[in-house]
Amino acid sequence: MHAFDVLGDPVRRRILELLADGEMTSGAVCAVIQEEFGISQPAVSQHLKVLRDGGFATVRPEGTRRLYAVNSEPLRDVDEWLDRFRRFWTPHLDALATELARGRRERRLHDPDEDPN
Repeated sequence: MHAFDVLGDPVRRRILELLADGEMTSGAVCAVIQEEFGISQPAVSQHLKVLRDGGFATVRPEGTRRLYAVNSEPLRDVDEWLDRFRRFWTPHLDALATELARGRRERRLHDPDEDPN
């Protein structure tokens, strides 16, 4: 399965967001996903399997529990693929940063008591 097929699903993207904060048990992942998406435990397990099979998540047993974590390697591959497209949005983001800095500078000039942060 192609990386974007795996990442194209909002449930799988949300699971990766959860795992990005650190290892989680399958039960903890299921609880959050069931609450947010209203899907069954077997459906969540299928999404976890797709993430494992696609290489985006790892699992390790700890007693009777299964701990899931993000595997960053496929995400690096996606980042490399996206790199060729960054030229389309990077200048716009740079221009936005310049305008924000200009606005902060002008506010400081007009209100010297304003906190610079």
